[in-house]
Amino acid sequence: MASGLAEESELAVNPFDGLLFSSCYYELLEQRRALPIWAARFLFLEHLESSPTGVVLVSGEPGSGKSTQIPQWCAEFALARGFQTGQVTVTQPYPLAAMSLASRVADEMDLTLGHEIGYSIPQEDCTGPNTMLRVCWDRLLLQEVASTRGPGAWSVLILDEAQERSVASDLLQGLLRDTKLRNLPGDPRVVVVTDPALEPKLQAFWADSPIVRVPREPGGAPTLVYRDTVPTDLVAAACQAVLELCLREEAPGDVLVYLPGEEEISLCCESLSRELGMLALPGPPPRVLPLHPGCGQAVQAVYEDTDTSVRKIVVTHWLADFSFSLPSIRHVIDSGLELRGVYSPRIRAESQVLRPISKCQAEARRLRGRARGSPPGSCLRLYSKSVLELEAPPLPHPKVLEENLSSLVLLLMRRQIAEPGECHFLDPPAPEALMQALEDLDYLAALDDSGDLSDLGIVLSEFPLPPELAKALLASCEFNCVDEMLTLAAMLTAAPGFTRPPLSAQEAALRRALEHADGDHSSLIQIYEAFVQSEWLTLHPRGLPGNNTQSASRPLCAGRGGPPARGILCASLKGLITAVSFLSLSGADEVWCQARGLNWAALCQARKLRAELVELMQQIELPLSQPAFGSEQNRRDLQKALLSGLFLKVAHDVDGTGNYLLLTHKHVAQLAPAQPPAWVLYHSFSVSKDNCLCIVSEIQPEMLVELAPPYFLSNLPPSESRDFLNQLRERPERPEAAEAEPSVEAEPSAETESSLPREYGDGCVLQ
Repeated sequence: MASGLAEESELAVNPFDGLLFSSCYYELLEQRRALPIWAARFLFLEHLESSPTGVVLVSGEPGSGKSTQIPQWCAEFALARGFQTGQVTVTQPYPLAAMSLASRVADEMDLTLGHEIGYSIPQEDCTGPNTMLRVCWDRLLLQEVASTRGPGAWSVLILDEAQERSVASDLLQGLLRDTKLRNLPGDPRVVVVTDPALEPKLQAFWADSPIVRVPREPGGAPTLVYRDTVPTDLVAAACQAVLELCLREEAPGDVLVYLPGEEEISLCCESLSRELGMLALPGPPPRVLPLHPGCGQAVQAVYEDTDTSVRKIVVTHWLADFSFSLPSIRHVIDSGLELRGVYSPRIRAESQVLRPISKCQAEARRLRGRARGSPPGSCLRLYSKSVLELEAPPLPHPKVLEENLSSLVLLLMRRQIAEPGECHFLDPPAPEALMQALEDLDYLAALDDSGDLSDLGIVLSEFPLPPELAKALLASCEFNCVDEMLTLAAMLTAAPGFTRPPLSAQEAALRRALEHADGDHSSLIQIYEAFVQSEWLTLHPRGLPGNNTQSASRPLCAGRGGPPARGILCASLKGLITAVSFLSLSGADEVWCQARGLNWAALCQARKLRAELVELMQQIELPLSQPAFGSEQNRRDLQKALLSGLFLKVAHDVDGTGNYLLLTHKHVAQLAPAQPPAWVLYHSFSVSKDNCLCIVSEIQPEMLVELAPPYFLSNLPPSESRDFLNQLRERPERPEAAEAEPSVEAEPSAETESSLPREYGDGCVLQ
């Protein structure tokens, strides 16, 4: 097979689209041939054809060309077989890496992105009916595997960056080894691409599978420099190192700076932009570019900027450890630390852990600055060699040991593959983590009496949401607040997790105008509606037509629920109020976000996710509802829908001073509003330096008792809060209370039914 494939330079016509190659193609071909992996091309194709297991392992250092070349060779292999079993599918551990890799591969193959080459990431499917090579986020492929829609067949499945140890990548390997996903016609192939550090573990896992080792690049190694001690201020130390590089005429080339988290990245970019503007440098000033998930589409500037006359300074974190390489990087500044969220099943909360990176990551970062010319590149490590040798683990931590496994267990049970504990993993998850996930799914009624997935659980598995949020969305069908819950689910899922204080009194006033008296959840809905209105006014500057306030792009209704209130806890809106200094804002809606300190990219993502959720609900024939945000009835209905799914996230103020006991594990968290409510529902809680609840709204304990499963309340750890809830549960309902609040389950009147448009359909009741 390999000998039958012609070299690309011998072809005048592209075999994938039948068109003549462009001049750019031949320029990129010369660059491809200079990559270390090119020497292993024919060996790889031979193994792909003859592997006894149908699996080929590829091991090579970062920057050797694995991610860009392996998909192209697999496409040649599939083309020679006539794509008998479908397209070539490539997975990436991060959506941004998938998008950037697809763009680069399309350029190198001289094909059209979105046509022959495509990518699939959350809320964006850039593929077409003729797509023969698709790059996708690995978790999205896993979701497709578990869905009733299925992933379709593939000629070759490439699991790239396996050393990143994402949950989806590890699970897909386990499922593939069990042959649960390879029982497809046409003998499909699987390629696992990894760093040499993970090679021994993968060899043991994929016994009898051939391995292709990419030779080391012959170029000189970058100059490696250590600091004697870790600086107390990493951001200041990194900025100083960048400025020194820019002042050295003998050190040309782009710079890659690794910092622990997004907050440090933002501070570093602000400081560098300010300091570089005051330096008298020859030529155009360097471009400072952040690279992290919160950047949204702005990340394309990092990968696609080909202007070599302007030096780029890319500031990033763990995202760039193993994702698609940046070939222009000559200098690396490495903090040696990463900030990661680690989920604890014991306390049902995530902790932000600042820890040393692994030796594998440190080596990958060093090689980012490998010299490809003269003078040589450099790597400055802001830590000592002893720290790397004594404190750094050999490999990155497996994410399956650090994440909430509820969604994973739901997917496994959806496929009816095996008991979750029986599925093969490179590193099996802790038994207590699996048990906690099963317990949570049982509380959500996702399991039936025999422990199998219930009908409700099957529906929950269809949504690209955490199970508890999917349950709240389904409950909104019963409580007739689907429109509002769709918005809230999208906002809670799309928002990044950091914030900054207002930069001016005017910005603070604009933020306060978006706060809602009912709390942060309602404030998120209000922010989204105001954003949609700003977009609508951008397209229709003359204003809204007539008095139609129920249009798809409806305005924020002034006066609903009274004048704009301070909101009880809106200071904890970490999901939405975030730095946008580095986004390229051009439209009026972007300017609107900038004036309020809101993340325009996150709001656009929420809009896309909301549309995706609407489409999914229509596909599975769930009812929608008319917008009613702001009415008293809608306020109660929305609280009930939220509590139906998020009852695990309730806290009680134990002393009236903002010290909140989390009911499920008796941990105490803080909140500091002027008048702390007694009972609150929170979206997330992180054991970090501030130990605070995030995105919080007040609830009534009577509503919690009404909607939470009785056995959940009985299983709560002993506390005065649990005793109080159980007393409420045993208390007979007061007749006057029942008369004061009409039942939301009462049959609607004929007048009410006739006022609903036909497309909203009938309501549904969750059992």
